[in-house]
Amino acid sequence: MSENSQFRFPGATGVGSLPGTDAREAAKTAMGSFGDFPFLPELPARGPGADMTGRTAGMLVELYARVEPSGWRLGDRPGRDTRRARSWLVQDLDALEEFTHGYEGDLKVQTVGPWTLAAALELRNGEAVLSDPGACRDLAASLAEGLRAHLAEVGRRVPGARLVLQLDEPSLTAVLRGQVRTASGYRTHRAPDRQVVEAALREVFGAHAGGPVVVHSCAPDVPFALLRRSGAAAVSFDFALLTERDDDVIGEAVEGGTRLFAGVVPGTDGPLSDPAGSVMGVRTLWRRLGLSPGLLAEAVTVTPACGLAGASPAYARQALDHCVRAARSLADNPE
Repeated sequence: MSENSQFRFPGATGVGSLPGTDAREAAKTAMGSFGDFPFLPELPARGPGADMTGRTAGMLVELYARVEPSGWRLGDRPGRDTRRARSWLVQDLDALEEFTHGYEGDLKVQTVGPWTLAAALELRNGEAVLSDPGACRDLAASLAEGLRAHLAEVGRRVPGARLVLQLDEPSLTAVLRGQVRTASGYRTHRAPDRQVVEAALREVFGAHAGGPVVVHSCAPDVPFALLRRSGAAAVSFDFALLTERDDDVIGEAVEGGTRLFAGVVPGTDGPLSDPAGSVMGVRTLWRRLGLSPGLLAEAVTVTPACGLAGASPAYARQALDHCVRAARSLADNPE
């Protein structure tokens, strides 16, 4: 077993984003749905600065970003967009503190990881940070420092919580394959060396010293092995995108103590199967891998397939409750 096996997570949680613009309502929903594994909600419907890139850009230390027609671009000083991102985060933390008063248990906070951030943020010349290795190193260091401060603030507000840090890395596979397009759209940025990628991830993981880190991606072909080597305690993914060619790395991850956050509940409005049906694919995978059914409850946390920002508020609440029921089904009837 790896060092990750020391971490045990409850059976269900959310990914991060929710619909709407009301921070108090979102915190109430996250806490009410997951009494033993709530999360700090993100509300991108509020606009720039509440989106995943802008929210994380507001956490950076000595790096500042502003909104341009092409996206978020680094600048020389904090401006209106940075102040707005930070203000919304404070509102979210105020709401979280209100609804977690006296809470003791796991609490998940999310931020964009260093490589998806490097693909999304632009340098002053309009090219992605990804185009400049030195800028990538500076960005990872800034993010790590900002996360240390953010985690300390969350810990101060919810002192009874064991904090779980989730890094959202939906662009990581594209970065590794050299598929991120340049500003002109005619070329792609060269893929960084995998050792460089792992080193940056480990640096950012280090912001949560001794605490568990989950890496989330709802893109195809999540690099499970690389994330395990980097020290991720768990990998969060869209279960529907798995193929049988992922079997070996999934089996190695489970046997190595890496937790799977299996996204089995659709992230947008639609009919939901019964809870047992939602995790049928997980049971099938377990049988195919020859893993002990008794490991299921220890190894799998049930989540939506991705964030719920595009869902209706009613469906979002239904999906979160469905995750809890599906996780209970998995624990009660692993076979």
